[in-house]
Amino acid sequence: MIYPYFKLEDKILSASQQAMEQLEPVFQNIDATTGYNQQKMMAAFNQARVSESHFTATTGYGYGDRGRDTLDQVYAYALGAEDALVRANFVSGTHALTVALFGVLRPGDTMLSVTGIPYDTLRGVLGITEQTNGSLKEFGIDYEQVDLKEDGTPDYDAMEQRIHPGIKMVYIQRSRGYSLRPSLFIEDIERIAEIAKRRAPNCIVMVDNCYGEFVQKEEPTQRGADLMAGSLIKNPGGGIAPTGGYIAGRRDLVESCSYRLTTPSTGREVGCTLGHNRELFLGAFHAPNVTGEALKTAAFTSALFSQLGYDVTPKWDEPRADIIQAVLLREKEALIAFCQGIQKGAPVDSFVTPEPWDMPGYDCQVIMAAGAFTLGASIELSADAPLRDPFAVWMQGGLNFHSGKLGAMLAAQSMLEQGVLP
Repeated sequence: MIYPYFKLEDKILSASQQAMEQLEPVFQNIDATTGYNQQKMMAAFNQARVSESHFTATTGYGYGDRGRDTLDQVYAYALGAEDALVRANFVSGTHALTVALFGVLRPGDTMLSVTGIPYDTLRGVLGITEQTNGSLKEFGIDYEQVDLKEDGTPDYDAMEQRIHPGIKMVYIQRSRGYSLRPSLFIEDIERIAEIAKRRAPNCIVMVDNCYGEFVQKEEPTQRGADLMAGSLIKNPGGGIAPTGGYIAGRRDLVESCSYRLTTPSTGREVGCTLGHNRELFLGAFHAPNVTGEALKTAAFTSALFSQLGYDVTPKWDEPRADIIQAVLLREKEALIAFCQGIQKGAPVDSFVTPEPWDMPGYDCQVIMAAGAFTLGASIELSADAPLRDPFAVWMQGGLNFHSGKLGAMLAAQSMLEQGVLP
């Protein structure tokens, strides 16, 4: 392919060509999953009898908002769940997870995380690293955890020992967060759910499904999970939803969550949509395809930087459980140069040069690259990392593969120009 509009050295072009030749069977597999999930989404729209009338705006209390209620049906069907709660007023994935946790846990309950300590933004919700106003801990909900094994995989033997009938919730974080541990496949979640239900038949198995939606042909609620939640500015919003999140799972649990989202007794019956329904429906429709494009971008980045001599996880030919790609860049200067190159490949704010900064909640500086149509949208091409050993960068997204591929190549070009590419 010719690149007349961007400066790319022969070394980068050659490595890119070799990567593309390797990836043909990988892309075929991604396309097969995308096709399956797009068919499933089409069936969800047909089943829910979506019409233009569902895009109509409501105000005030939002009583009788047919679009809002139909959108819930679409997501429930597409995610293989009994019910779903999809709202623009979820401000983030962490907010959706928080509503779910407060919706189903009560004082005296114990929540057991079986994938180690959760991602940074949830720790304040749990109250496990600091005394946070309004945390679960403050409401008398206990937190325990089972650490991952040294290789980052789930410790099933430890789960057998730690899960007992007194545990109210078994909590699973599917994606890796700022770690190099493997993300979890549906099959891993199914095995955890089997152990949990055998050891504590009445427990709730809950999954943080962020970054994992539509990556495989099934979702956690089809393999034993009772409840899951995520963000609409990641996979399930298709790069079109401007904000929002979802909770999906068992009907009675979703209903309990709705009472925490609004108020007890009113629940999901209130909440106007202010004209956002069209974007949310359109985003859902595009979500399987956009997720496939992000997976191709991740696989290409893995293959490209493998060609250039770097360790990557997952490797280019390994199966994927989420859209995140990590590249171990080995030194601070290479990490900064990579992120600055990703920024140059963004459609928005490409002229900006990201720099490391002292981000609250982290023990070192963090650098973030993102030029997105929706602020913070992880389904759009972005890369970020704390500046610490092993100086790995976590990249995700790509609304379409061709722009995502270019972004990865510009990251390598930036490293070459700054003299940090081997």
